[in-house]
Amino acid sequence: MANPLAGHTNSYHTYGFDEALEGIAGAGYKHVELSAVPGWTEHVSLDDDPADVRRKLEGHGLTAVSLSGHSDLTTPDGLEHGIKAVRWAAAYGVPIMNTAVGGHQSADENESAFLGNVGRLADVADDAGVVVALEIHGDIMASSKETLPLLEKIGRDSIKVNYDTANVEYYSGDTAVEDLPKIAKHLAHVHLKETTGGKGNWNFPAIGDGTIDFGRVLEILREAGYSGPYSVEIEFQGEPWPALEDVNEAMRRSYEHLRGLGLS
Repeated sequence: MANPLAGHTNSYHTYGFDEALEGIAGAGYKHVELSAVPGWTEHVSLDDDPADVRRKLEGHGLTAVSLSGHSDLTTPDGLEHGIKAVRWAAAYGVPIMNTAVGGHQSADENESAFLGNVGRLADVADDAGVVVALEIHGDIMASSKETLPLLEKIGRDSIKVNYDTANVEYYSGDTAVEDLPKIAKHLAHVHLKETTGGKGNWNFPAIGDGTIDFGRVLEILREAGYSGPYSVEIEFQGEPWPALEDVNEAMRRSYEHLRGLGLS
């Protein structure tokens, strides 16, 4: 199925896995991105039996399309988590593991340390048949301007990009509509995330409640031949997260907005 539309369990950052799955399914989604991010959103443990997780998803009528396994890939511990996440994704049958150079926090990113580690991660991904999708996130991958030279340095087919439509503006000030055409052919995964606009503005509401022209975003990606998953991620205004019913409603409205633009 081309372009499955998933709900990201990270949208339920402060809630449990069962609550996330129930809310995502109740909003209308048939696909899900799973979160296994240490110290942030740990809905899935990489020690969990993939078969048990699959049964839980099937109970909600959901199919996993990707695993969010962010860790700081500039460190030995972060690299080991990334490797474990790739192997877990392969065991489950998920073809994409999303991560970022410096993990969730992306503090004090060290490009040389990352480049020293990413080859090993790519080797494991090649063996596992999994694509590692590095997220537009942090300083080293703030936009296509920084990311394209980095991809050239990495030089591995198993390392691609998870494009985040709000992060590009948050970290670089460029809009997704401006930036996407330059990098679209390198994408394996897309986070559809809304923003109210501006560099450094952490306000990521329901799709349709901000400034991103998602109709144009989807048009750009169609023209580029993008056939990977879309995952809806809502991070509101950070912690504390809204009440569960408000998260559910934001996910539902996001789904309906995107359905109106031709996704389902």
